Amino acid sequence: CREGIRFTYQKQEIGQILILDKKLNRMFDIPTDIFYAELDWEFLLKIYKQSKIQFREIPKYPAVRRDLALLIDKSVSFDKMKEIALRSEKQLLKNVGLFDVYEGDKIGTDKKSYAMSFILQDESKTLEDKTIDKTMQKLIGAFEREVGAKLR
Repeated sequence: CREGIRFTYQKQEIGQILILDKKLNRMFDIPTDIFYAELDWEFLLKIYKQSKIQFREIPKYPAVRRDLALLIDKSVSFDKMKEIALRSEKQLLKNVGLFDVYEGDKIGTDKKSYAMSFILQDESKTLEDKTIDKTMQKLIGAFEREVGAKLR
């Protein structure tokens, strides 16, 4: 064997894939590398039987993305903003992202601007504009109250 990969699960080896020595290539006149794989099938079945498969149906209704640019104090972290958002809207808010941070003399030395994205989705129906707007206003209100954020 020249080189290879060994697979482990909780410190027990469950398999390996190796590239065999070139002597075998010459012996059998094989021009390319020969790979060898070995799996501990019994152990893999044991792991499989102990595992609980979890899944969730793919939503039938589309997700909606809305963006906000918020002016906040430099001391406020994205993690704090995300925590506020997820606490404020537990039903429809599926994800919070940060796609831009601006710090500069145009907004003051003690401030920064976060451009954040919010993914909203109702798994039982298509979201209407009225519901989306209400949810975004709820988030803006929470940011204003908790960290003094201002819309840009």
